Amino acid sequence: MQKGLWLYSLLGTLIALASGFLIAEFGILALAVLVVMPVGLVLVGAVLAEPKFGFMVYVQLIFLVNALARFLPINIPFGMIIDGIIGLMVMSLLLNNRQLSWKSLHHPAFYLVGFWFFFTVLEIFNPESPYRAAWFFHARSFSLHFFVITCTILLLDITRADFRIILRTWLTWSVLAALWAFKQQYIGLTTNEILWLNAGGASTHILFGHLRSFSFYTDASQFGAEMAAVSLLCLIWIFETDSMPRKIGFAVLLLIYFWGYAVSGTRSALFVLIAGYGFYLFLKRDMLKIALGLCAALPLILMLKFTSIGSSNYQIQRMRTALNPMEDPSFLLRLKNQEKLAALLKDHPFGAGIGTSLDTGQRFSPDHWAAQISPDSWYVELWIEVGRVGLTIYLLMLASLIGIGVYRVWNLRDPELKSLMRAILAVFVGIVVMGYSNPVLGQFPTSAMLYVNALLFTTCNRWDKKRVPQQNLVE
Repeated sequence: MQKGLWLYSLLGTLIALASGFLIAEFGILALAVLVVMPVGLVLVGAVLAEPKFGFMVYVQLIFLVNALARFLPINIPFGMIIDGIIGLMVMSLLLNNRQLSWKSLHHPAFYLVGFWFFFTVLEIFNPESPYRAAWFFHARSFSLHFFVITCTILLLDITRADFRIILRTWLTWSVLAALWAFKQQYIGLTTNEILWLNAGGASTHILFGHLRSFSFYTDASQFGAEMAAVSLLCLIWIFETDSMPRKIGFAVLLLIYFWGYAVSGTRSALFVLIAGYGFYLFLKRDMLKIALGLCAALPLILMLKFTSIGSSNYQIQRMRTALNPMEDPSFLLRLKNQEKLAALLKDHPFGAGIGTSLDTGQRFSPDHWAAQISPDSWYVELWIEVGRVGLTIYLLMLASLIGIGVYRVWNLRDPELKSLMRAILAVFVGIVVMGYSNPVLGQFPTSAMLYVNALLFTTCNRWDKKRVPQQNLVE
């Protein structure tokens, strides 16, 4: 006993001395590592032991990594944290394979996403690629993460309780993001945020003397897309619920999220609302509801399109310009760039290779034409890197997932579940439409929620019942 106590005392002393030395040498970074490491080891063990726990951690981290990157005074690739949890989830699924029903992978979503993933793997051998190792940097957001999440959700027994956690997580982080954007807009920026603007962010985030709030997201475009998405969720749920307290609660959230969208100054996010709301009306298949919905939406669109009401307000004026793209110099520049790309890609049906555009292309192949033309769009980025063949496969995959979702939602018998899935599917369609003007489908957390939502509405029949007592899955 005394010998063991002596050994533990010596070990504790050595650890304390080593910790003190590391803190003295490396400062706050060493302290952070020493504090986080034990928690990280426990987290790794828990994920390996229970794959569902790993998935729920992933749902939290897709929002957290942007906040960490924005606020922590250290320059490390926080996005690799997502790669780490993805890798652990794969290991956990393999370690716990006897507890899983691998037959559940026999699902249309698996084959659709799997075929797209297989195509992107073949792109490694694209002879046009100037630097094949760059494939990994973009393949993660193109297909790798989507494929892993597809397998995970199909294999796991996702329950209604898990579904509630996912929705609450999305709404809660979105409230925090909106509140931080209000702080940026009306109180001021942190030192790190000012440094980010001075490093080049100001060119796109301070326009005509007005700040486009970006909260703790990668940029204002992605923040605006997320705020528009959750605004649409709450708007639909207001119509879908019969409970007045819930209507009031969703109305309050709608005001918070919509103003968050407004202060982002993201014009293209308006199409998340327009396309998503229109698709929701299509899903309703109720002529009276469609007529009422159009009566509510059309006056607002017409007001923005054909009047100057509210033009003195910067946020309203930004929304208005989204409906007049041919008067927007940046949109006209995009069209010119796409004309150049059409000529360059004419003889490249499989594109220039994954990892050749944007920052990755400028880093590894800066002299290549693909790195010198800004895509300014998720679909144009795909067009550059995987060509018209790859882009066609990708769009067909999205269209097929939406088609499966429509079929599943229309055949649901549980009214509460049906209303929730209508909203999620409508948001998915809205984000897909916005992808033409912004690369948000490849950025966290938008891309990750897109993957999760796609598997929720394509597998929603797993929770279906003939009739359940009215309950709110997000309360």
